[in-house]
Order: sequence, then C-alpha cells, then structure tokens
Amino acid sequence: MEMISSVSSGYREIAPDDIDENVFRLISEDWFLLTSGDLSNGYNTMTASWGSLGQLWHRQVAFVFVRPQRYTWKFMEDNSLFSMCFFKEEFREALKYCGSHSGRMVDKAHETGLTPFEPVPGTTAFKQSKLIFVCKKLYQQDIDPERFLEEKIDSLYPEKGYHRMYVGEIRKTLIKE
Repeated sequence: MEMISSVSSGYREIAPDDIDENVFRLISEDWFLLTSGDLSNGYNTMTASWGSLGQLWHRQVAFVFVRPQRYTWKFMEDNSLFSMCFFKEEFREALKYCGSHSGRMVDKAHETGLTPFEPVPGTTAFKQSKLIFVCKKLYQQDIDPERFLEEKIDSLYPEKGYHRMYVGEIRKTLIKE
C-alpha cells in the first residue's frame, strides 16, 4: 500500500493493524471526529459514533456515514481525503460540542480549544488526538431505505435524512507519542 508521507510532530506512524484499541469501543463508545478539508481552503469536523474499520478490496478501510444535512457533507463531497481522530476521555465535552453545533455557525476548534493541523497535505486533524486515521475516499453510496431488511432500522431516521456511506482506504495511521 502506498503511504502518504508528511512530518507529523508528536506522532509516530504505525500500521493500521498494530493499534491496540478495541475498534468497536473506539467508534461507538469513545466516538471520533470525522474531518474533511484543509486549513487553506476550509474544513469541517463532526462527531461520529457510527462507522467501521475493516478489510475490503484487499485494502484496510474505514466506513463513515454522513447525512447530507450536515455541514461536513459538503467537505466530504469536495475532498478526496478525510481523517478520523480519536481522543482520550478528557476531551468528551469537546466531542459533545462538535456533535451539537454546526460549523456553519461556529468555529468548533476555537470554541473547544482543539488545535487543527494537517497530518498530510489536504486534510485536517487535531493535535490532541490519541489516534488518527487519514483516509482516501474509494467509494460512496447513499443509504436506500428500501433495502433495510429490518423495519425498525428505518425508525432511526424519523426525519428520513438518510446517510451517505463513504469507504476510505486507511493511508496513514498516527498514534500519539
């Protein structure tokens, strides 16, 4: 796999399969910031607790989901890279804030004290992250409610704002030193 290279101060690069964390807990319990865009042209971040990490098409990938109503959706559409940033519990309030406020209205990094940086040119992450995945989009598809095999899943969408799924190849994995 071709790795994206860049100097990332305070981090060391590891292989995605060398992380010691439980990926289910990382995503659903710890949450993460999904970010797309860069510091020069603009970016947005949102808190996410739905997603997955795995193997697809002989590549290590991440699956992330964004509703078109979210400001981050535009950045996901306009950029080929995105990051997934995971934090220690002490940053829970910052993640809550980023999940309940729109980047259209506020500067989330400024309001939470998170420090944005570019771990590679073309995408943004946060210096307080304990773990960062930088991903390159490979595929996207809108959730089709006609394909739900259990009716109760549709109840998670009371306003019918279905997600778009993005599959991204994990191109760089950084862990805080």
